[in-house]
Amino acid sequence: MGQKKLIRFAEIETFPNVFQFPKNVAGTWHSHFTNSNPITLELACGKGEYAVGLGQLYPERNFIGLDLKGNRIWVGAKRAIQNNLKNVAFLRTQIDQAAEYFTKNEVAEIWITFPDPQLRMSKAKKRLTHPKFLRLYKQFLIPNGLIHLKTDSPDLYRFTKQVISLYNCTLHHDFENVYANEHVSNELYIKTHYESLDIAGSNRVHYLCFSLPDVLPGKDKDEELKKILKKDEGID
Repeated sequence: MGQKKLIRFAEIETFPNVFQFPKNVAGTWHSHFTNSNPITLELACGKGEYAVGLGQLYPERNFIGLDLKGNRIWVGAKRAIQNNLKNVAFLRTQIDQAAEYFTKNEVAEIWITFPDPQLRMSKAKKRLTHPKFLRLYKQFLIPNGLIHLKTDSPDLYRFTKQVISLYNCTLHHDFENVYANEHVSNELYIKTHYESLDIAGSNRVHYLCFSLPDVLPGKDKDEELKKILKKDEGID
């Protein structure tokens, strides 16, 4: 491990806004923020551009960036401290363990910004909008809580639209090309490091905002989704 990473890992141990694999924090986040304002969770936050950017836009709300990479979290946590953003915190853990850190109805919104699209069909279950993850979010997201996806991957964008339709989710916003729209909210102009790389090479950014139904369809619907994906891939 490089010296720079070692220094950062040592520093975040001292940051008051970073929680690394904490125990018994579910249901206690409002105590950390010392208020009862709504909590928004940014998943796979990377360097935390969205958590910090949203924290600046909405001082009346609380934001938590979640990622496994401490080296990346250091960047966002440091920026939040430098800007005196008391409403921004970071949680270092794995996304599939998120339900251990939040209790029922503790999170008001979720942002998924430029995640790995997991393009191979064999890795579809790793896509952060796969029903496997929607069931996870359901455990701690408030009823009708919003899920935002911002991605430059047309494949992940189309896949998520399929999931929204198949699993009876409510679609609130659908922008095939965010920056081609004249009227979009300020939060969509926040840019992450990965957005600037334009890894997908599509030269456009997609955005979906949706909420989950009261009851998500079961795993029999997952089989239907799998068949649709195989058909799209031309697999018999």
